[in-house]
Amino acid sequence: MGDLKIYPSKLKGEVKIPPSKSMAHRAIICAALSDNSCRIDNIDYSDDIIASIDAMKSLGAIITKNEDYVEIVGAYKDIQSTENNRIIDCNESGSTLRFLAPISLLFKGSSKFVGKGNLGKRPLTTYYNIFDKQNIHYSYEKDNLNLEIRGELKGGTFEVEGNVSSQFISGLLFTLPLLKEDSKIIITTNFESKSYVDLTLKVMKDFGIEIINKDYKEFIIKGNQKYEARNYRVEGDYSQGAFFLCADAIGNEIVCKDLDINSLQGDKEIIDILKKMNVEIMVKGNEIEGKRKKKLKSTYIDGSQCPDIIPVLASVAALAKGRTEIVNVGRLRIKECDRLAAITSELNKLGANIIEKEESIIIDGVDELQGDNVVWSHNDHRIAMTLAVVSSRCKMPIVIKDYDCVSKSYPKFFEDFEKIGGITVEWNVGK
Repeated sequence: MGDLKIYPSKLKGEVKIPPSKSMAHRAIICAALSDNSCRIDNIDYSDDIIASIDAMKSLGAIITKNEDYVEIVGAYKDIQSTENNRIIDCNESGSTLRFLAPISLLFKGSSKFVGKGNLGKRPLTTYYNIFDKQNIHYSYEKDNLNLEIRGELKGGTFEVEGNVSSQFISGLLFTLPLLKEDSKIIITTNFESKSYVDLTLKVMKDFGIEIINKDYKEFIIKGNQKYEARNYRVEGDYSQGAFFLCADAIGNEIVCKDLDINSLQGDKEIIDILKKMNVEIMVKGNEIEGKRKKKLKSTYIDGSQCPDIIPVLASVAALAKGRTEIVNVGRLRIKECDRLAAITSELNKLGANIIEKEESIIIDGVDELQGDNVVWSHNDHRIAMTLAVVSSRCKMPIVIKDYDCVSKSYPKFFEDFEKIGGITVEWNVGK
């Protein structure tokens, strides 16, 4: 891992926002579960997407990576005749792990899931409860991803909590239509991150799978369905676009290209939140730019449906007049790092005034940030990118330790950052 010194500078220009990581995961999986050839366009080979590609190859899909698209020959036609003991390396991708765990039970043989970082600490109890009920064999190590699964998943009624991770629900939604029996998923708690399930349902429908959504309380799934092979283009990612829209909010001038204003992505919520903070959002076709009309003002943010954009929103709130409270974000503690602790610690080092609570943060805005400090990404891509964006409003340079963790979701982030005026120098801390 490397360290990077960033000098304060105004960011100005255009950025083609990378393809949606969430939708790319889903399109690759659906194509790989079809029984014919598909092409998925607008692919960015982040670490997480490579993990899903390699995982589906482990299950028998033939996937050819090209510069910005993949060609996929689906594996489903050979499921019944294939039996393997396979290793599925999820790297640090929670989506890959939670989507593939039930999918792997469509295939004969055993699947051993491995990974690194904090992935082994991410809760999987939802699946363990299902495995116990269906007598599916599994073994694992506490706090270390070394999960082995073997058995046959059967259709039926699945009771799932909605406030742990929507990835469990998506994983079942991908899997259950391919079983012989009809199934039903019943949500037993409040449902957080609904928009991610919306994305799952949309991509599945594009690939020919029908699910009945009964107001997010029940999902009715007919069995014996098939994924239909097709070509698909992944749209731009609001999770990544949020960094540049927030950069606009704190005084920069960046046009974000390839963002669909009609997208179902939950992180499109960034637009409405920034509007409440006195940012004018200008839309022209698939280009979006934020312009601060006057001084930023504080607001109240419920982060339960858009957790990924909370770190960078905290940096905007840090420079807004008044007190901002960001609530219902306890789940950020079980991401690549404890993001509530990380964003509080690192922004406060730069001169912000943030108080960390158990499931919320309280931010009293300041006029400007001092900088002149060494901050740490916590090996978390979203923390690293947030710190880079907020450097533009620091009086003095900052150094980001372990900045290259951005490869997890946005490998070319700092290349794009420099193209719009970011001034960076590789740095050795302490030398």
